[in-house]
Amino acid sequence: MFPENFLWGGAVAANQCEGAYNEDGKGLSIQDVMPHGIKGERTAKPTPDNMKLVGIDFYHRYKEDIRLFAEMGFRVFRLSIAWSRIFPMGDETEANEAGLAFYDDVFDECHKYGIEPLVTISHYETPLHLAEAYDGWLDRRMIGFYERYVTTIFQRYKDKVKYWLTFNEINSILNSPFMSGGIATPKEKLTDSQLYQAIHHEMVASALATKIGHEINPDFQIGCMILSMPVYPLSPNPDDVIAAMEEAHRHDMFTEIHVRGEYPGYMKRYLRENHIEVKMEAEDMEILKNTVDFISFSYYVSVCATADPKKNVRGEGNLLGGVPNPYLKASEWGWQIDPKGLRYILNQFYDKYRKPLFIVENGLGAVDQLVVGKDGVPTVYDDYRINYMREHLLQVEEAMNDGVPIMGYTSWGCIDLVSASTAELKKRYGFIYVDRNDDGTGTLERYKKKSFYWYKEVIASNGESLHR
Repeated sequence: MFPENFLWGGAVAANQCEGAYNEDGKGLSIQDVMPHGIKGERTAKPTPDNMKLVGIDFYHRYKEDIRLFAEMGFRVFRLSIAWSRIFPMGDETEANEAGLAFYDDVFDECHKYGIEPLVTISHYETPLHLAEAYDGWLDRRMIGFYERYVTTIFQRYKDKVKYWLTFNEINSILNSPFMSGGIATPKEKLTDSQLYQAIHHEMVASALATKIGHEINPDFQIGCMILSMPVYPLSPNPDDVIAAMEEAHRHDMFTEIHVRGEYPGYMKRYLRENHIEVKMEAEDMEILKNTVDFISFSYYVSVCATADPKKNVRGEGNLLGGVPNPYLKASEWGWQIDPKGLRYILNQFYDKYRKPLFIVENGLGAVDQLVVGKDGVPTVYDDYRINYMREHLLQVEEAMNDGVPIMGYTSWGCIDLVSASTAELKKRYGFIYVDRNDDGTGTLERYKKKSFYWYKEVIASNGESLHR
């Protein structure tokens, strides 16, 4: 059974839905020069083929969209603040009032319907100037710029936002240093020492944000946000089991530091044995002791690991790769579907860390077909999405039966938006269809999919309808 206070809702990111990339004083973000997603080439300036420049025009249509979320019964709406709306360059001392006022209006609109905002402070949208002038999180001065930014928004929204996440999928910097960490140095030229130095700066900044937030409003609930991906051994061979453990450790360290306030022993060993040098200031260890109130995470896929070099062929799954599991089917984009992996990772997180958990991303990206419904209104018969989500939510319930405390669930892309990984709109996640195509055509009209009514019933019944 889901608890009565379970926070049902959905999630988006500013750079994938807002559009209005150059309106009301907003500066450029790294996303504005990433027209083809993670694997595509960066451009010198925004280009017309970048779907994110318009997104789904949430910036001008947020009232309509939040009303639709309220119709579904959302209790929480996860969104991000675009850092470059607040500090257009990222290193100014004065904030952009028009940017602050926009989020005032968005949060007010949420509260009008009794929806709690869950705000990601930095969601893959570092101001472009900080990437170009400082090489992103490689530069320790980023901690100060982030500190000014979080202090500004915490003070401004201290009575409007209770739930905060410091960085989106912070461990994704391991594989996507530009998108995740604003690091302009090409990935192939980035040394391990540079990468882990940037990670250290982000971890200190995250802990500092937690400290500042709790000082400004002790009632704030501040969490970390991890890209979770269970790692199974490809076989029972002990070498594969150890390979899976070591692969998991690369990502576990981010949660460990957020929750325990110090570097774990296995990470110290990894840095030592790989001759990775990370400069740490005297005050850093004390700052890291400001630990989070809860752990939030995304969950889309699981992967396997093996010590056998012949079998160690990475698949397409999400940002972190991994060896495909021969027992699982995959989505159209090669992401392996594993509902039971969600129960597994929930148990793992709680067994290790004993903190409340929040599933803040989960969903199925698919090509949807807009058709005329029985009532004459366009819709999408997305039973495949309904089946995917039902199977995952039933495993969430299993984890709660295991004794795992779960705060809530926000499905990813509750309204169609531009994909982070591929910058496509045809890869749709939403309960709401947005009439916009990858060639830029479309009316931007919103249409309710079949899953819209299904999720509405799930929320209204507090999960009981999953068993019908």
